[in-house]
Amino acid sequence: MIKNVPLASLLLFSSLSTPLAFATDFPSCVVELQKTAKSQGLSADTIENTLGKVKYVARVIELDKKQPEFSQTFDNYFSKRVTDWRVKEGRRLLAENRELLNQLKDKYGVPPQYLMAFWGLETNFGSYKGKMPVLDSLATLACDPRRSGYFTGELMKALKLKEEYQFEASEMVGSWAGAMGHTQFMPSAYTAYAVDGDGDGKADLWNSRADALTSAANFLQQLGWQRNERWGREVTLPDNFSYEYLGKRHEQALVKWAELGVMKNDGKPISTPDMKAALYLPAGHTGPAFLGYKNFDVIMRWNRSTFYVIAVGHLADRINGGVSLTVAPPKQDNLSRARVKQLQAKLNEKGFDVGKPDGVLGANSKSGLREFQRSAGLVADGFPSEASFNALGVQ
Repeated sequence: MIKNVPLASLLLFSSLSTPLAFATDFPSCVVELQKTAKSQGLSADTIENTLGKVKYVARVIELDKKQPEFSQTFDNYFSKRVTDWRVKEGRRLLAENRELLNQLKDKYGVPPQYLMAFWGLETNFGSYKGKMPVLDSLATLACDPRRSGYFTGELMKALKLKEEYQFEASEMVGSWAGAMGHTQFMPSAYTAYAVDGDGDGKADLWNSRADALTSAANFLQQLGWQRNERWGREVTLPDNFSYEYLGKRHEQALVKWAELGVMKNDGKPISTPDMKAALYLPAGHTGPAFLGYKNFDVIMRWNRSTFYVIAVGHLADRINGGVSLTVAPPKQDNLSRARVKQLQAKLNEKGFDVGKPDGVLGANSKSGLREFQRSAGLVADGFPSEASFNALGVQ
């Protein structure tokens, strides 16, 4: 997913299948964009007076190309997002909006605490919705060859939204990549899922709390939200746990997890309805462990990051009266991407194929690392511990 675009609106790629043919200078590219807009039925006024006046924003390209030198650890990510302030504010806003939230729960099946958690993580409950001019950002990205087709599609949808709802270009602000409003919808998600929640005839995700929360509930329902099911839960593992089944690829029935000795975080047996779950160790075997249910996967479609899913789920639990994690995430330094690339190269050298080293510890890298750890007599949790780096000869 595109960095800093929290919604899984990337599921809705507008699909210009080939990159837009454009000249190297921005004005010439805009002319090509205007031709595309005309072919998609946008009005002459929009083409001339809105699209014709978009500006190139160099900062957008800088942010798009910027690759962080380090990968954030779970502790650093989680501690900045699940805070006492967010829990308190989420509870206050839940109470303040209870009538609407209960209506949304009845209609869409999404409990109030989850909508509060998404809202809190996306824009700090609407206090920061981004300041970049969306049309300028999208036009700038549409005129960059790397993902011209995708961003051209998003730009066209944004222009159609402007026409449909008579938004002023100046009020259409958001993230550098074009995510908008309280819930940070990309234009494609806005088009597909936005709902007029307050009945004024306009789905306004910037200025209407009711529209934004209703749209988030609709989006989650459409992504497959399971009514009356949790997102997941923190669990405890037995001392002799083998770590054989980790991640989505090794999802197991709850009865299997119970047989393996997995317990609730309060030490009680996990319930075993006819459901499956995957086990996640975001900080390795020394940190908290989580079982993720179907709604874990739904949240993952909103933002494809296990850290994000766990933060949303746990924040929702806390807003709903739950307690802090039983096992606090251990303090860990952020991982250097260069060091992870070395680890990946060493794994490949030793016959544990993890693909081309890219410095990103994805599912293939974790699987290969687990195999190596098992062969080296280490705890096979797929986490790049210092012991694993040392055993591989990574400095």
